[in-house]
Amino acid sequence: MFNWSEIWLHMGPPALAVAGVLLAMGIASLTVFVERLLAFRRSHAASARFAGALGNHLSRSTVEQVLTEARKQSAGNLARLVESGLSAYREVFTTPDESGLTPAEWTRRHLERRVDVLVADLKSGLPILASVGSVAPFVGLLGTVLGIISAFQGIAATGSGGLSSVAAGIAEALIEHALGLAVAIPAVLAFNYLSTSIARDELTLTNAAGELVDRIERWGEPPSEV
Repeated sequence: MFNWSEIWLHMGPPALAVAGVLLAMGIASLTVFVERLLAFRRSHAASARFAGALGNHLSRSTVEQVLTEARKQSAGNLARLVESGLSAYREVFTTPDESGLTPAEWTRRHLERRVDVLVADLKSGLPILASVGSVAPFVGLLGTVLGIISAFQGIAATGSGGLSSVAAGIAEALIEHALGLAVAIPAVLAFNYLSTSIARDELTLTNAAGELVDRIERWGEPPSEV
């Protein structure tokens, strides 16, 4: 009877290479998942602090103060969005514009592009999880095929079709398949979890951008000091 260590020692170089690839894929997906979780936590915490400091104090006369607070909480996507939007709003009155757009319309278009950039940043690393989740089972299947080939080689070497001559190859094949699934399943779950979190954050940013534009529209034309 083979135990785990004996099965590992009986693996040939191709099977070991497949196992190494799966191990690297598992580490990569775990690294991405942990990094994204920490990034989301930092962003949510900073955004909560910024929202608490901002309250209902955003007005045309407090733009500079809001910009200062937003830069302090730049780790939060909400603060980055508001800072970018108010900076664009202020820039309208310092840079000649021949487009004929109102300050609110200019800011709205800028915020739409900024939301896209922030969401793309949130999604960084997700292609790795998607790739691992979809490819790892096939890599494990490759290991399974190699294990079956090893089993048939054992039969040819011993000239016998008994279980003892193919046990190592069959065990190797099953382990490779199981390892592929063990890597793929958590990657798929992590991808779905992060995708759901990103969708919530995207909705929050889109609503925040809309509320900021609505408020700017109510301000009308600002005085020259803005």
